[in-house]
Amino acid sequence: MRRAAKGEPLRSARQVGVRVDSADAPSLAAHGGVLGRAPERLPRDLVIVGDSIAEMVRLPEKSVDLVFADPPYNLQLGGELKRPDESRVDAVDDAWDQFESFAAYDAFTRAWLLAARRVLKPNGTLFVIGSYHNIFRVGAALQDLGFWILNDIVWRKANPMPNFRGRRFTNAHETLIWAARDAGAKYTFNYEALKAGNDDVQMRSDWLFPLCTGQERLKDDAGRKLHPTQKPEALIARVLLSATRPGDVVLDPFLGSGTTAAVAKRLRRSFIGIEREEAYAAAARARIDAVEPLAEDVLIAPPSAREAPRVAFSALVERGFVTPGAELTDAKGRFRAVVRADGTIALAHAAADRSVGSIHRMGALAQGAEACNGWTFWHVREEGRLHPIDVLRARLRSEMGIAAE
Repeated sequence: MRRAAKGEPLRSARQVGVRVDSADAPSLAAHGGVLGRAPERLPRDLVIVGDSIAEMVRLPEKSVDLVFADPPYNLQLGGELKRPDESRVDAVDDAWDQFESFAAYDAFTRAWLLAARRVLKPNGTLFVIGSYHNIFRVGAALQDLGFWILNDIVWRKANPMPNFRGRRFTNAHETLIWAARDAGAKYTFNYEALKAGNDDVQMRSDWLFPLCTGQERLKDDAGRKLHPTQKPEALIARVLLSATRPGDVVLDPFLGSGTTAAVAKRLRRSFIGIEREEAYAAAARARIDAVEPLAEDVLIAPPSAREAPRVAFSALVERGFVTPGAELTDAKGRFRAVVRADGTIALAHAAADRSVGSIHRMGALAQGAEACNGWTFWHVREEGRLHPIDVLRARLRSEMGIAAE
């Protein structure tokens, strides 16, 4: 994407048609957005050549599951960047990254965020990436416009470009902001899948990936970098695997070399990419065409605990996964309880009038706590080893799924 070239007028609000809130109209109008009617059907798996804001306002409202935005950073380079040996660094000095002032950049940012918020579904989320040059201004605009920030994520670069003049710290990271469309929205977050793929440890908000290099980096006919800010596919894959499901629609309003669309296709997500430069769009299309989607069975994520079918402890007893009279203990063997035929459990060494109840209530009583997750607190011994009874619940859910098929 780029801003209007010198002498090139920005399109007015009357040139493109879309309906927006009246309070948003001036901001969108200044950057090509207009009032009118949007199409009823959403285009899918398409690279659109055009201005990001003008093209977003052409899309149906509340139609996109996730927006990934890599907007111009407004790097404010004052001249050529050189190494100590006077060789020139291939820095980002393209016209699309240049703005006349911070005010102009802020107006641009507000306009594209308004357009993105309009097309997001109520449960949709937005990721935007930036550097210290712009990400704080973008974050403030997000909050001003009603987005609810969920996380800031640090992309820590394994191979950052050094600070050649030695006057600053090496810029070794970029920041992603992850935001819901509204406060209180029920958004997608594949917590269990991320944790399972991270050696059963919660995924952190600092992500280590190298810069885009080697065969993944697109080159022009002269062997030079096709796009100066191409992002690594691994970074985009982490984003999509975190906050989307197969079949979801992903919008990238600053598509560039097509990384988001290529990764979305491989992960069986639908995509819409908007790119103003025809050369980048053509390269993106060729790149996307060469992608083979992964097999569906390798993309099925385990259901989250909230989405999985509810299974009561009594169902485990009824189906024979736990037999009446079996002993349950905590992981360290400090507390014991006996399983009863009705799915309740009886604590050993507890007051007689309070010793029988649910796995949760008895777990709390045993510890003298206000609450307890009985599924993870109580364990059962199988083949000489203790397992949380949640393992038995997972087996029953699996059996129920097979039976349902």
